[in-house]
Amino acid sequence: MRGARLLILSPAFHDYDRAFSAAFEQLGYQVMVHLYDHNATVAAKARTKLLHELPERLGRDTTEQRTRAITDSAIRAIRSVKPQAVLVIKGDVLADDVWSELDAMGIPRALWLYDELRRTRWDRSALAGIPFVASYSAHDTDELREAGMNAHHVPLGFDHLMQVRPAGTRTGEFTFIGARYPNRETVMTRLADAGIPVRVYGRDWSKDPRDVLRTWGSSRPALPWGRDLRRADAYQVMRDGAATLNIHGDQDGFTMRTFEACGVGAVQIIDRADVEGLYEPGRELLVASSADEAVDQAQRIVTDPSWARTIREAGERRTLAEHTLVHRAEQLAAAFTC
Repeated sequence: MRGARLLILSPAFHDYDRAFSAAFEQLGYQVMVHLYDHNATVAAKARTKLLHELPERLGRDTTEQRTRAITDSAIRAIRSVKPQAVLVIKGDVLADDVWSELDAMGIPRALWLYDELRRTRWDRSALAGIPFVASYSAHDTDELREAGMNAHHVPLGFDHLMQVRPAGTRTGEFTFIGARYPNRETVMTRLADAGIPVRVYGRDWSKDPRDVLRTWGSSRPALPWGRDLRRADAYQVMRDGAATLNIHGDQDGFTMRTFEACGVGAVQIIDRADVEGLYEPGRELLVASSADEAVDQAQRIVTDPSWARTIREAGERRTLAEHTLVHRAEQLAAAFTC
């Protein structure tokens, strides 16, 4: 199938669709992308807030309307592109009509899930009809296999093809980039209280009036902050800081940040010891299972920069050798050749 027309049906999320596209292009595919939930204009974004987000906050369910519009748009893309293979990313907001269309056209297809099933709209009966299901969750993969499905564990990865500005002067900051959840706020606040220089990035942390409005006026902690970062800028912030924190929620899969932080040459402090199947704790990244452990790790990074540099270098080497999105594309491409 190398050289074939591949259509990727993807959500619009931090331009990862471009990263997936570039990875498959490295394998020789002709890639086209359809962002099935993209609001391309200011007017479209305002319409989504008025027709969907605001009514949902007031207790009205607009799921059916949104699903219909997204599904119709995806089917139009399939018919227009006439792909020879299709990769659907997450896809839980797409109705069964999309899969029926692909069935009717006889197109090899795969689904890649980057969230746990329990947090999506998927149910296992619907997944049973998909010939190749990949998940970043090892737990979900095992369950799907036990149910008789052709399921594969495909973790997320690092976009090593992304162009990032050359390294600058180290900022000395311990950063967190992403949504604000209570456990993340607790850790970053504990670091700041211990005298560690921190900075948090994202609309939930930002006190910019535009971000306060976008998040419906929610309160903010008293931490140094920055606005949402483009992915290339996030890579630079992680690389140029003293270290970056990767604090998960209730997940068994590992986020993109797990691979990106190491991939850009940052010192990563992660909250999960089970990362040992992907990286070697203490050599390629650092594990802190509590806020106090995060403080201990941060203080050693500050006092022992040579040691911190060895962590950076080892994590980057491991990522480029095993954990890029091109590596993941090679796994997913098996769906189109079997």
